[in-house]
Amino acid sequence: MKLPPQDAAARVPEIHSHRVQLPSYAVGPLLQVFRRLLMALAVLVTTVGIVYADRDGYHDNADGRVDLLDAVYYATVTLSTTGYGDIVPHSDSARLVNVLLVTPLRVLFLIILVGTTLEVLTERTRELYRLNRWRSSLRDHTVVVGFGTKGRSAVQTLCATGLPRDRVVVVDPNPKVIDAANAEGFVGVIGDATRSDVLLRAEAQRARQFIIATQRDDTAVLVTLTARQLNRGANIVAAVREEENAPLLRQSGADAVITSASAAGRLLGMSVLSPSAGAVIEDLIQQGSGLDLVERTVVKAEVGKSVRETEDLVVSVLRGHRLLAYDDPEASPLQATDRLVTIVRAPQPTTE
Repeated sequence: MKLPPQDAAARVPEIHSHRVQLPSYAVGPLLQVFRRLLMALAVLVTTVGIVYADRDGYHDNADGRVDLLDAVYYATVTLSTTGYGDIVPHSDSARLVNVLLVTPLRVLFLIILVGTTLEVLTERTRELYRLNRWRSSLRDHTVVVGFGTKGRSAVQTLCATGLPRDRVVVVDPNPKVIDAANAEGFVGVIGDATRSDVLLRAEAQRARQFIIATQRDDTAVLVTLTARQLNRGANIVAAVREEENAPLLRQSGADAVITSASAAGRLLGMSVLSPSAGAVIEDLIQQGSGLDLVERTVVKAEVGKSVRETEDLVVSVLRGHRLLAYDDPEASPLQATDRLVTIVRAPQPTTE
């Protein structure tokens, strides 16, 4: 097996190993402080209103009566638990209001003051709940190992065909890459995908398909072996740089292997010979615009007909494990269990 030279920049240390990171929308610290100040002010104003409304039930040691300024003063020292004792509730109604309303407001005010610690605990609980709910509902999803140019392009193609973003899990050892995946709405797992415990955090045992787009061919082989061991029935598609490593990927369990260097070279050569043909091929592999290459089942009305009698432009017929060309005599007539690889026009976006 021919391996590419090690790239020191590509070997990112696993600072946060084996961690699932769900997409989140962070609030800036200044906004958080502003919100807490508003909540504290709201509690203070509410307390002032309660005290001032029942001001006749309070006694001020200075002049015997309580005005608006005294109500603000009393609310401030009460909420801050200072309590100088110069203004006190003396009527039964005032004391009852202090027990039922002012005391809960005092507790709420203290919670706001220590909100940072409470928010951390709440956030951890909420994150754990989201993570457990995500794991329990995740089925038949797509695991993408490596979120570089190849992995990101593959995911964009799948999402263009209708795959929901919450059915995609990105695995990468670089925390910054996972942050980028989260920013696009994908769940991320930070860790080395060659380890089974990392893939298990991505619920690999329940995945429908794997896209392996690592930077190194030897890493792709190890990831493929691990994924196939965890999930025998999943569809595994892997990319390699060198064409001579493709057979090893297939032996490791990959259902399809794409040689990135050779594919790019062929497209370059075709574009030199015929720029128009190169543009058409590039359009075909770019889902959602112009022409799309689509695999579909044979509809009931097409059973028994020849390939040329279908409404779509058929490129190949998949019969069992055999891929037949459109002009292969065995491709016609079509059978109910056949699948057709067709070229169709991409659906145009609707304008309201």
